[in-house]
Amino acid sequence: MLNLESNIKYIKGVGEKRAELFYKLGIFDVDSLIHFFPRKYEDWTDTRLVKDTADGENAVIKATMITPVKESLIRRGLTLYKCKFSDGEQIINVTIFNNKYLAKSLRVYEDYVLFGKIERNFTSASMSSPKIETIDKGVYIHPIYSSTDKLTSTAIAKIVKTALDSLDTIPETLSDDIKIKYDLISLDRAIRQIHFPANDQEAAQARKRLIFEELLTLQLGLLKLKGNKMKETSLVIKNDFTKEFLSMLPYRLTGAQSRAVAQCVSDMQGKYPMSRLLQGDVGSGKTAVAAALIYTVIKNGYQCALMAPTEILASQHFNSISKAMRDTGINIRLLTGSVKASDKKQIKRELIEGKIDLLIGTHAIIQNDVEFNNLGLVITDEQHRFGVKQRASLANKGNGIHTLVMSATPIPRTLGLILYGDLDISILDELPPGRQVIRTDVVNSSYNKRIYKFIKDAVARGEQCYIICPMVEENEELADIKSAQQFAEELSQGDFKGYNLGLLHGKMKPKEKENVMKSFSNGDVQILVATTVVEVGVDVPNATIMVIENAERFGLSQLHQLRGRIGRGDKKSYCILVSDSESEVSVNRLMIMKKYSDGFKISDEDLKARGPGDFFGERQHGLPKLKIADMLEDMEILSLAQQCADEILKDDYNLDKEKNKHLCNSITRMFRDIEY
Repeated sequence: MLNLESNIKYIKGVGEKRAELFYKLGIFDVDSLIHFFPRKYEDWTDTRLVKDTADGENAVIKATMITPVKESLIRRGLTLYKCKFSDGEQIINVTIFNNKYLAKSLRVYEDYVLFGKIERNFTSASMSSPKIETIDKGVYIHPIYSSTDKLTSTAIAKIVKTALDSLDTIPETLSDDIKIKYDLISLDRAIRQIHFPANDQEAAQARKRLIFEELLTLQLGLLKLKGNKMKETSLVIKNDFTKEFLSMLPYRLTGAQSRAVAQCVSDMQGKYPMSRLLQGDVGSGKTAVAAALIYTVIKNGYQCALMAPTEILASQHFNSISKAMRDTGINIRLLTGSVKASDKKQIKRELIEGKIDLLIGTHAIIQNDVEFNNLGLVITDEQHRFGVKQRASLANKGNGIHTLVMSATPIPRTLGLILYGDLDISILDELPPGRQVIRTDVVNSSYNKRIYKFIKDAVARGEQCYIICPMVEENEELADIKSAQQFAEELSQGDFKGYNLGLLHGKMKPKEKENVMKSFSNGDVQILVATTVVEVGVDVPNATIMVIENAERFGLSQLHQLRGRIGRGDKKSYCILVSDSESEVSVNRLMIMKKYSDGFKISDEDLKARGPGDFFGERQHGLPKLKIADMLEDMEILSLAQQCADEILKDDYNLDKEKNKHLCNSITRMFRDIEY
């Protein structure tokens, strides 16, 4: 008999060689095999006659094979196998491509089930490469798995069936009272039904149970992580200097900013380290909130660190915070990759001596040789751009440090509660006075001449413009998409000859990027052709127009981030999305940008269109990968799982009780590869 820990190679039909194929799918033992869930199903129970199907429709036909297989070699590497079947009323001509094993297994006058597309006319019907099974094996709901060329979905299904038949009972992980309260079937039943449901109801029952458990495990893990951070800290901020700082500002904070500052200060005045996410739309004033906290922490005798993902953004923070704290005696330094080696040495020496109050920089500030004297507060900007380890490295520069992570990527509130289950959340949902709604238009490239005239008129008024391209280098497969370099050259020799054009892309050296941005910021560059390097943080109030080429190639949240680079001054601003895509989906997505200016609304739409995986790119946010639950579709089950997690931890915080030991093991497995 197999058990859950048995290596996959010991399942009948696998062996050493085939096991290697399973390893590539992340399947190493029986447990990971039975938790490799189908991505969809094919219902073979609805059998019908050819006459009852439409031309081109996928159908399940019960039929008898009435002629032997004829083999013909079309060309090297392609063999066709032809035979005829009858459903009792009509003959079906079947062609099988390159599947010798299937062709040789078929027997004349035996009954089969054929699944595939029917092509029919008045006199005959045909099927090209249908799936074929014997009657006893075919008429059921077939699971479809993510597969490879060498390991088909059918092969995986057979191995799963063999494994499940060899297992006695899959051990239960949830207590009886949870199953009863939330109307859940047993784990053993759920696993068997998710792979081989007899009907839709069985599949739904299995999904509910498995989704609930996965989301419950996730919630428990995140709540435990939050609890682990609740170790008392000696870094208590005794005095609040917010009023003193605000009196130095030439403007008033919004209600949302004031609330966020108060929440953060309250956290830092408590017994436990602050661990908070500050989430706000583009231009909502996160930097002012950060500056207020930095001022209070420094006045209490501690050092602060602010980490940004790019040199441009780090420099911008350095300039704006230095300006806000002018004449305060606070020593602020900037540490990035392009700082001279001698200056770096001096900064590191002064930092450990306690002479620097605030260090702003890129990931250069998390190097091992950067040490603080008395670090009290760490702020990470655009935190989704950093890997989990990088964020943790900064927090580990001291003990019990207060942590604030800032994000201008508007994450739907419900999703935020999951992703940042280990953080408290402050949301800036008001824009500061003076921030205006940017007019957004969606056009095709036939409008280019008019767009360029519009840009020239704006430049004549002393305004500036961005032109954004989706890529830097030429790509043969995407020949219709111009690189930023190529586009800048064409424009400087053509429509904008005689104008000061700048070029900015990710492959430029940091110093080159900085010089270009400085030239744009001080008005020397009139038109900046750039890639998404400008997406985050660059603030040029005089820029009033943004043209985004091939706009369909960007995510909505990214388009919103880009659009946020304009409209920062008092002049009316315009965002023009240029796309020649004829795809209805692409056009509808871009119209969402025209319709909405609220980043949270846009992010909801983006998430619906792309799903959480694409929304965040590579899993930098530190969330374990979910096998069956869907962040959006399963919100109802999620809220039940959150409720259940709270109840469990109230009753047994350390999960020491016998009834919770399996859940404890599940959490360990789920969070095994996640480093906080």
